[in-house]
Amino acid sequence: MSAVFKLLGDPTRTRLLYALLEAGELCVCDLAAATTSTETTVSQALRLLRASGVVSGRREGRNVFYRLSDAHVRLLLDVTREHITHDPRQAAAAAAEEA
Repeated sequence: MSAVFKLLGDPTRTRLLYALLEAGELCVCDLAAATTSTETTVSQALRLLRASGVVSGRREGRNVFYRLSDAHVRLLLDVTREHITHDPRQAAAAAAEEA
């Protein structure tokens, strides 16, 4: 369990996961734009997320489109977001981290 939380504890990977939660499916270039990260950074993060089974990919021509692997990942992200917004101190910390 600690390995999963460690994986999800990285701000870049978290932004990628929430972008996929909102959009459903995105390619590396769209994820980079959505998270203001480089494509190299996104690719490295996706490699770790894919190896752990958190995201999966679908190839279409030269592009790979990524999505959350299953409903459990969606639930984890939803519950975490709800928990953070429930506590004003954590909401302020989360907002500061996103900035």
